Amino acid sequence: MNKKILEIKNLSKTYYTKEKEILAIDNISFPLEEESITAIIGPSGCGKSTLLNIIGSLENKTNGEIIFNKKTPRIGYMFQNDCLFPWLNVLDNCLIGLKIKKELTKEKKEKVISLLKNYGLKDFIYSYPTNLSGGMKQRVALIRTLATNPDILLLDEPFSALDFETRLRVSDDVYKIIKKEKKTTIIITHDIEEAIAFSEQVIVLSKRPAKIKKIYDIKLNDTFGPIQNRMAKNFQQYYQKIWEVFDHEV
Repeated sequence: MNKKILEIKNLSKTYYTKEKEILAIDNISFPLEEESITAIIGPSGCGKSTLLNIIGSLENKTNGEIIFNKKTPRIGYMFQNDCLFPWLNVLDNCLIGLKIKKELTKEKKEKVISLLKNYGLKDFIYSYPTNLSGGMKQRVALIRTLATNPDILLLDEPFSALDFETRLRVSDDVYKIIKKEKKTTIIITHDIEEAIAFSEQVIVLSKRPAKIKKIYDIKLNDTFGPIQNRMAKNFQQYYQKIWEVFDHEV
């Protein structure tokens, strides 16, 4: 068993307006193991992205603890849109985080070029985002996130802007990159099938205020990658269990 890299304990978030308090997240607790992929699902507006933002230090928590296994963990955040700069080529887009952090070295640049070559972007290193397909843009966005060598990857519905076929292919690519690079990952989605196919743990949140309704350990039969995982014999069993506890929108 891998050791814990992160533990969330009794996490809550309240927003305050002049008129009222709005409880967005209510008493959430769960562990995260090294090199694991955890999917967090729930209905739209339930607080999934808020939870991710708090873990990534983009928002402050109201109560609770976030305990990392190291003093200054590196967090990589991949948003719904690829957020590539159109005036920068692929390589420069991937190096932007290192430049901002003033950590760019010859060795790190060579590592990024190696990632681009290894993951199907060899012929596009000096191309601009307008010349890339949607799937390529998402791979570039992931490699840009990996360039700073994060301890934990946070993916906020990274495939939601893609059509279904492209979404499947890109999720497969991203999954295999994450596994090969041995990155601990949390992915936010509202798609039950995507959550099961992509992760080893699915956390089901209620409608707002978000509470944990159930946590499922996903163990599919002898498969590798989201596309193959959807064909596993026990895939539908997990789907049925999660469907029954999911707060469906009407």
